[in-house]
Amino acid sequence: MSPVIPIHAAGCEEQPVLRERGQREVFCGLTGIIWLHRKIQDAFFLVVGSRTCAHLVQSAAGVMIFAEPRFATAIIDERDLAGLADANDELDRVVTRLLERRPEIKLLFLVGSCPSEVIKLDLSRAAERLTARTRTRVLNYSGSGIETTFTQGEDACLAALVPGLPALPEAEPQRLLVVGTLADVVEDQLARLLGQLGIAQVDFFPPRHADQMPAIGPQTRFLLAQPFLADTARVLEARGAQRLPAPFPLGVEGTTAWLQAAAQAFGVAPDLFEKVTQPARERAQAALARHRPALEGRRLFFFPDSQLELPLARFLSRELGMHLLEVGTPYLHRQHLAEELAMLPPGTLVSEGQDLERQLDRCRAARPDLVVCGLGLANPWRPRAWPPSGPLSWCSPPSKATSRPAIWPSSSAVPCVAA
Repeated sequence: MSPVIPIHAAGCEEQPVLRERGQREVFCGLTGIIWLHRKIQDAFFLVVGSRTCAHLVQSAAGVMIFAEPRFATAIIDERDLAGLADANDELDRVVTRLLERRPEIKLLFLVGSCPSEVIKLDLSRAAERLTARTRTRVLNYSGSGIETTFTQGEDACLAALVPGLPALPEAEPQRLLVVGTLADVVEDQLARLLGQLGIAQVDFFPPRHADQMPAIGPQTRFLLAQPFLADTARVLEARGAQRLPAPFPLGVEGTTAWLQAAAQAFGVAPDLFEKVTQPARERAQAALARHRPALEGRRLFFFPDSQLELPLARFLSRELGMHLLEVGTPYLHRQHLAEELAMLPPGTLVSEGQDLERQLDRCRAARPDLVVCGLGLANPWRPRAWPPSGPLSWCSPPSKATSRPAIWPSSSAVPCVAA
């Protein structure tokens, strides 16, 4: 199949990356609960942490506790940390009471807010014990800010699910697995597009319900829908699944190339691919054309926050004509982001990690028109007349799955904000 979107190696694929280690400004992985609990509709997320963790999750979700959302916090206090109370007994009591009150829960996640050495609990053993005792599947993962950035909470959650996925029988035909949380409307549109291409054997991970977990095996071919799922991809490959290299589905180019990777793997004819995708491409291009005059030529600076920075930078540069001053990302997985690096303008400064003061100095010297950063840095920029925007505010560019902006995890923003 002739590629619709050519990817040239003249970008930043071979360019050295500025690696920094120092003070950093990120949210912790607990915030991933906000979109995960909406996606897996019969799962419950129990954070094991402090009152600060409880306030963070509740505030980020914008949900009042009396609404009985499917997340909560088992608060660790001074008695637990001092060993005056048995934390395991306390946790067992909380979980038992929770499951008695909420019998519809089919999957329970124990989410550590700090390493086990700090909270004085081995959550992996607690999950095994509670699974045997309650007959509800209980898993654990870490959402600690010491160990994760905020999007990595999803990665840790999905990686915890993979060992328990059923095995795909060898006699089964090749199946496609789309990995990463997507809004239900986007998932439905992608399923419809893939079905029109003749790819009927499609699973989405995570699924909407705990009893819909996909089977995995050597016949599984998977596409990453999000760029921050390195651990999930690793454990899927350990189960025999094969990743399909592709840019990420942001913007017309990225989504076209992403769908094309699936089409090539499943033998879809080029003329059928063109026929199915052309109407959606044209609608998406028309939607972007309304925003390009306000953004073309504007200078853009990315602080590391979500690992979405490279796909967003590629989209804003190639499809909206913005000039990239620096693209910072918390972690750079060169294998998963090879196609994105190849599509960035040559000479773009890409930085991995963060030394906050040095990066602030570079940003001040560059004088960008727009700064993309985490919420912790947004307010200080406002007096400088450099409009800040959070990365997830930019996570809804038109994709090939829809004629309107696709709603990606936890984002309901318009696709572009003019500086």
